[in-house]
Amino acid sequence: MENEKQIQLAEQQFAMSEVGQQLKLFEVQQRMAKMYSTSTIVPETYRGNIGNCVIALDMAQRMCANPLMVMQNLYIVYGTPTFSSKFLVSCINASRRFMSLRYEFVGEQGTDEWGCKVVSYDKTDINMEHPLEGALITIKMAKDEGWYNKSGSKWKTMPEQMLRYRAAAFWQRVYCPEISMGFISKEEADDIIDITPGASKSLADVALDAAEVASEEVKPEELTQDNNLFNSIDNEK
Repeated sequence: MENEKQIQLAEQQFAMSEVGQQLKLFEVQQRMAKMYSTSTIVPETYRGNIGNCVIALDMAQRMCANPLMVMQNLYIVYGTPTFSSKFLVSCINASRRFMSLRYEFVGEQGTDEWGCKVVSYDKTDINMEHPLEGALITIKMAKDEGWYNKSGSKWKTMPEQMLRYRAAAFWQRVYCPEISMGFISKEEADDIIDITPGASKSLADVALDAAEVASEEVKPEELTQDNNLFNSIDNEK
């Protein structure tokens, strides 16, 4: 009887520990992921793939966003997770930390000097005395960086929208990078990453790659030093 009480107490302590809470959360996420994986509303990459759904649910929790919104706006470009620019803008507005983003255009439309930058204010800056200005994105920059002339680029067909998207992405990375968890926007990935047919990875594969830590080879002399240290501690006891 005493042993049973000790086992129950140990189980309760483990359940209340940080590891126990993480394990419980993971189990709940798996059950939720199974439900999402059977839905016909989620994108194809999540259907029947519980692993992808678990990762999306974890990201949604960290971003305090709706899981379905994250799934609908998370794209894999050449093995790199990316968010659409419109989703990042909506997250900025939903955070209620800043006033609505304002897009300011400069230069003459149709020229290389035509550009756009994003300006906003912190919600605590009631008098709007300290503007939060983003980088100025111009058509010249798009050409110099190779975005404009890339195959399939939208810069030639919808330059105004691309200027807005890129200006918003740059602003977000400066003033609230935690919203995108460090990921670049899909539009940026399309411009800067060469997509190789057949080289794309699943979301689960990307997460595993990101979680791998390169281990350094341990030298024999280092093992000897560690063993000597442990032996000296044992002797002191």
